[in-house]
Amino acid sequence: MQFIPFKKTVLTISLMCVAGATHAQSSVTIYGVADLGVRRASGLDAANAASAGDTHSLGSGINTTSRLGFRGVEDLGGGLKAVFNLESGWNLDSGTSNSKFFDRASWVGLQGGWGTVGLGRQTTVLADALSGTDPLGNRLAGFNPNIQVAALSAHRLGIEYGPSGSTSGSYRLDNAVKYTGKFDAWTVRAMHGLGEQSNSSSALSSSGVSLAYEGGGYTATLAYGDFSSAKNLDLKAYLAGLSGKVGQGKMFLTYGKNEAQTSATATTENATLGLGAQFPISSQLNLVAAYYKVDRSRTGNADDGFNRVVAFAEYGLSKRSLVYFEADRTQWKNNFQGASNKPSATGLSVGVKHTF
Repeated sequence: MQFIPFKKTVLTISLMCVAGATHAQSSVTIYGVADLGVRRASGLDAANAASAGDTHSLGSGINTTSRLGFRGVEDLGGGLKAVFNLESGWNLDSGTSNSKFFDRASWVGLQGGWGTVGLGRQTTVLADALSGTDPLGNRLAGFNPNIQVAALSAHRLGIEYGPSGSTSGSYRLDNAVKYTGKFDAWTVRAMHGLGEQSNSSSALSSSGVSLAYEGGGYTATLAYGDFSSAKNLDLKAYLAGLSGKVGQGKMFLTYGKNEAQTSATATTENATLGLGAQFPISSQLNLVAAYYKVDRSRTGNADDGFNRVVAFAEYGLSKRSLVYFEADRTQWKNNFQGASNKPSATGLSVGVKHTF
């Protein structure tokens, strides 16, 4: 009987496993963000809605929305891959899900040199347009006017537009088919959400397209989305963004506009301007500041809106962990917040974020 040295056996098994993995090229990645901070606000409640009083709270996702996700890919050969993404948002302070179990992403698709086609719940092209151009870099998502108003995460219209599964926002759509193609410095996206309504192909459906350029230290993007309600009321939205390096820092500019039919005779229009900058003081310390101006007009109502300033100071403890300090001020215009609430609001937050 011949004995094979232990080290040689282990090496042989390892090489066989690597060879098998190389042939299959199949992998699943578990990833996420854990973000919690202590927050004190005046004129805002714990959910950052306008309030008549002051609030002390422990907030989840102040810097970046807390989440847990699964991302997978399998090489099918011939340059074709199968891909999927499942992602849930979590309230880390209470251990509960934000809403649906996979509220942030739930899709499967095919990928090749021609691009990616995904089927399922996905972000709209408006939401994608904020990547690289939002002054806050998608920080403080529940309070960021670009995310909430310009990209329709909280449109305050009380009607479901597109197959979002919600009457409060249309940042992500169910039953969606989405194409993403990257060609050198250009990225093209096209998306269609199926309304799945009886006897109507247009009711509760949505379509959108976008074009983005990234190169030479600059990012530019333009997106358009068209959303229908179950009664075929229409919501049209546009979002444009530009960012560029200035010395060691980066400047950002965005503009979004949307107009929605809220009845057969009434419309609501929102316009959002965003300005901001990010500036690294050192390899560990980063400063972020943003200003947003939101103007709203509604049929039969006086124009209103608000101005908001948000600033972050982030100190990196490692590649995956940082501590942050955040400050914000909101000035409501023409009782946008409601006459019983304070005419302005302020907030201060201190927190820790870890990515994995």
